[in-house]
Amino acid sequence: MKTSYIREPELEFCDGRHVDVRFGIMNYGPFDRDQPSPAKTIRLGVVGNAESTEAVAHWLEHCAGGIARKDSRQPNLFPRFPGFGEDSPFGSTLLLEPRAQRSIRNSDILQLSKIADHDRLVEESVGLMLSEVRFIAKETNAEVLICAVPGEMLDLLRDSDVEAGGSDTQEGPHPETHRLDFRSVLKARAMKYGKPIQIILPATYGARAKRKRKRPRQQMRILQDEATRAWNFFVALYYKRGGIPWRLPRDVAALTTCYVGIAFYRAVDDERLDTAVAQVFDERGHGLVVRGGAAVIDKEDRTPHLPAADARHIILTALRLYREEHKAYPARIVVHKSSGFTQDEREACIAAAGEIGVENINLLCCRRSLTRLFRRGAYPPLRGTVLHVEQNRHILYSKGSVDFFETYPGMYVPLPLEIEVDTSEDAPNMLIRETLALTKMNWNSTQFDHSEPIPLIAAHQVGEILKNLSGDESVEPRYSFYM
Repeated sequence: MKTSYIREPELEFCDGRHVDVRFGIMNYGPFDRDQPSPAKTIRLGVVGNAESTEAVAHWLEHCAGGIARKDSRQPNLFPRFPGFGEDSPFGSTLLLEPRAQRSIRNSDILQLSKIADHDRLVEESVGLMLSEVRFIAKETNAEVLICAVPGEMLDLLRDSDVEAGGSDTQEGPHPETHRLDFRSVLKARAMKYGKPIQIILPATYGARAKRKRKRPRQQMRILQDEATRAWNFFVALYYKRGGIPWRLPRDVAALTTCYVGIAFYRAVDDERLDTAVAQVFDERGHGLVVRGGAAVIDKEDRTPHLPAADARHIILTALRLYREEHKAYPARIVVHKSSGFTQDEREACIAAAGEIGVENINLLCCRRSLTRLFRRGAYPPLRGTVLHVEQNRHILYSKGSVDFFETYPGMYVPLPLEIEVDTSEDAPNMLIRETLALTKMNWNSTQFDHSEPIPLIAAHQVGEILKNLSGDESVEPRYSFYM
């Protein structure tokens, strides 16, 4: 065994490169700022009750003027928010017309208090929001819909994942539960109206909870500073409207690549295990969704796997969608999967790529590892530290101490990522560097040290939404509807 270190990957913005999303946008602007972009003007709709819709409108106006940075010994960790408008680094403006602001009656929210069953409470709460979402989607020209969950409704949903774990800026899957999750159900039900949803909770725009209550320590969430909240919200808004905040730098001699993430989710009825797939097409991060079939649990390793026919279907569909987007097939495909590859899966993936003429295929299994490295001093190993266990098995610290921040930006001891290179045409070190870079491509958050590469993060998020749709319901192919 030996260790190595990968320098923090840079990201490409409009006029330059930087390792940090926020400083990159402030200094150089989003990647597509000087290009024709649908995000130059973002027409919004807002749904909530009278109080939450008004509060969100005021908060958006407040943020547009910029927010000072948090007072900290690590200024790079908490930069100011530069504002959002035509003269801001984003070069984009928001439009929120009165007709696109719809309020739920407080008396209707009060009726929810009579519902004792959790799942029914979630369904009825979602129904109230959807009645107004439907109007805005059909009767106005709003392009992104903000769902400002009223504090009164949030109190009634205090035991649901919308508060305990659900967030439009959270990484990875929600905690496994067989109860309905408000956020996931709302996004699933709203998908048919063809407008991306951005959920915002009272704490985000500075409103206080309607009533204080004690919560288990493991459910406590630390509220981010206001500038960071604004960064996360507005970058996600920019992307959901079709903008490209940043991308991975690409060497002109590098092969065009299609990235595919494969993860699994259990249906709400707990009777089947399905496959969720999300593609991050290229360095720009255009993502489309492919819905997989039912997975099977291997009797030997007790992890989910794909039947050969489904593995073939997923690879072929991903490559064909790539062609529709780029008018040509990629020269290379990289598959990140949350479980190992069986021989049937491996052969099916290789054969499917071969049918299209893609000969450069890399199959990687990525999962959390309990293996830890210890570093002298109080901080964990640097992000980018790699322990090479075997030729095809590597432990990557995708979270860890960061030189640019001069600290470790996390709260808990980080769990590294185990990367098992099952099949590859490229050198393992290149694949590890690429995986680390892909952890910075989550447009749902400006945090750059996510644990997993974006193909897997996206696949988990897609699964949380798809589990609330029946098999015959059509799904929105754009990733922005799931984040």
